[in-house]
Amino acid sequence: MNEFLSEAIGTFILILFGLGVNAGSSLNNSFSNKISNSWVMGTFGWGLAVTLGVYAAKFSGAHINPAVTIGLLTSGEISSNQAFVYIFGQITGAFIGCIIIFLHYLPLWEGTKSDKILGVFATSPSKPSKWSNLLSEIIGTFILLFGLKFIGTNEFSDGLNPLIVGLLVCAIGISLGGTTGYAINPVRDFIPRLVHYILPIPGKGNSNWSYSWIPVIGPIIGGVMGVSFFLYLFEGLVTPYFIISFSLFILISILSYFEFKT
Repeated sequence: MNEFLSEAIGTFILILFGLGVNAGSSLNNSFSNKISNSWVMGTFGWGLAVTLGVYAAKFSGAHINPAVTIGLLTSGEISSNQAFVYIFGQITGAFIGCIIIFLHYLPLWEGTKSDKILGVFATSPSKPSKWSNLLSEIIGTFILLFGLKFIGTNEFSDGLNPLIVGLLVCAIGISLGGTTGYAINPVRDFIPRLVHYILPIPGKGNSNWSYSWIPVIGPIIGGVMGVSFFLYLFEGLVTPYFIISFSLFILISILSYFEFKT
């Protein structure tokens, strides 16, 4: 096992089960398509997807998320070469996972509304609002990385950490996910959106590329801010990454407020 393969397998499992629960709760004629429980089922489904992905990618430290990789890169916990291998593995695993979900649900795509099909693959805001949507992704991913660092300071029984991480993702989804669908992971949104664009899915509509930068940039800023804020609180380190990410957070918060007011 190597780091590339570990991240690819972990991210494959994340996307397989994550998009799988999206498809099961969204596509017409799916037995698991129940409007009354779709959001709760989705949040717990993604939490379990993260848990299983983390178990599978134990060899590499189970980033399965470029926001985690870039955040730890800025703190010096991994090298730039490692980060490249990790992210390439994540992209590869995500792409394969998307293809498997497309094939698995092949009979059910036709007859489903285009927005539901896109929702299987990618996130969309409940109310389009550029700066507010970006702020939501920053906050969600900040909580994810800050939480992961906190989890790392605690001692759990062997094999319990991935379950705690999955519960953290469930909590983020239930409490903070209602605005943008909580991508909190660039590869979780961009690669499935790209696959949605490429594949000949009946009635799929457009891939909403105008929104696609938000679930990429937001998680990167939030991830860096989460790691650097943890270092500031517990080690007294004020890094350039802390200053830059926190300044961007303040600026985007102000822009979000005035966007809402107008």
